[in-house]
Amino acid sequence: MVVRSETSRKAILEATMTLLDERRPDALTVQKLSIERIAREAGVSKTTIYRWWPSKAAVVIDTFLDNHIARTPVREDIPAIEAIQEHLTSIAEVYAGYEGRLISQLIAECQYDPATMAEYKKRFYGHRLQTAIDLIERAMAENSIRSDVSPRLVAELIYAPIYYRLLFADGPLTPEAMKEILRTVLEGISGSGRP
Repeated sequence: MVVRSETSRKAILEATMTLLDERRPDALTVQKLSIERIAREAGVSKTTIYRWWPSKAAVVIDTFLDNHIARTPVREDIPAIEAIQEHLTSIAEVYAGYEGRLISQLIAECQYDPATMAEYKKRFYGHRLQTAIDLIERAMAENSIRSDVSPRLVAELIYAPIYYRLLFADGPLTPEAMKEILRTVLEGISGSGRP
């Protein structure tokens, strides 16, 4: 097992975020970013990066995750339905900024590169989906959400609008918008009560 130097790991993740930060005039896109450029910015060798990450996409995903998880926590100390609202709002707030455009680029890369898609699912999507499902299951156990539906389906209904708005730049990613989405999902859309 390879033991990482925490200093080098942090330097690599910080260098990647710096290079991708669109607020800088010399920012790169995910597509134009390279392992060589990350290594040069971080002051490490390419070999060091490849020892810990299999690809550029894996570095970018871990860079994003390093910041994302800290800024989008799932609280355990409040009722699940409130935790869902806070989580949904925190994700939308992060995605409303430059990090949202970064994740958009990453998702775009996934569409034509199966290896990037596999890394995205392994390092980010799978874990975050399970976090959402666990939260939905907790809400079901607390009787805040009906328990006769798939927790995954409920998670998709609640979280998918964020990605739709992010990827198509169509609709606000604001706390108010997230509250409206959650309220609509929880209330349902049938006016007659029929399925």
